[in-house]
Amino acid sequence: MHRTIFDTPVVNTLLRVFSISFLKLTGWKITGSLPPGGSKSVLIAAPHTSNWDLPYTLMVAFALRLNIYWMGKEQIFKPPFRGLMMWLGGIPVNRDRANNLVAASAAALQAADGAMQLVVPPEGTRSNTRVWKTGFYYIAVAAQAPIVMAYMDYEKKLSGLGPVFHPTGDIEADMLVIKAFYAPFKGKNAAQFHAG
Repeated sequence: MHRTIFDTPVVNTLLRVFSISFLKLTGWKITGSLPPGGSKSVLIAAPHTSNWDLPYTLMVAFALRLNIYWMGKEQIFKPPFRGLMMWLGGIPVNRDRANNLVAASAAALQAADGAMQLVVPPEGTRSNTRVWKTGFYYIAVAAQAPIVMAYMDYEKKLSGLGPVFHPTGDIEADMLVIKAFYAPFKGKNAAQFHAG
């Protein structure tokens, strides 16, 4: 994968200090850590209801010493911002083109030389949606990587890494369990998040 802000020496250290300080000063509490064997993993990112999720996610990633990559719609990667978005860990996704995003993402996880946590929002958009996409599930299964349930609760100012979820192969039952974990959390625009 491409070089990111998370593996850029000096900048990484400075931004980690800034992130921890900012989150502490603004009242956020960060909990959890990567599980053993989780250096290559898929992180569910929910709720995802605001553009503010990206800067907060980046700060939480610095605080927890993660090496995240995240998927974003191709439009935000247009010049002059493409280089910056890629450096922030972004991977452009063309939602209109039929391509095998799951296979490509799983292959990237498996091929990564070092740690790589792929952040995938199951809602697939910041807009109001009731249907969760299952790409994160199939990426993890194909890459034989753990699913870590990452969360961000704006109401309680609480964010971090929750438990590891091990897919059973029964996706309908598994999604009910995953959604039940996320049901109590409130996004920045809470009315747009539906885990039921």
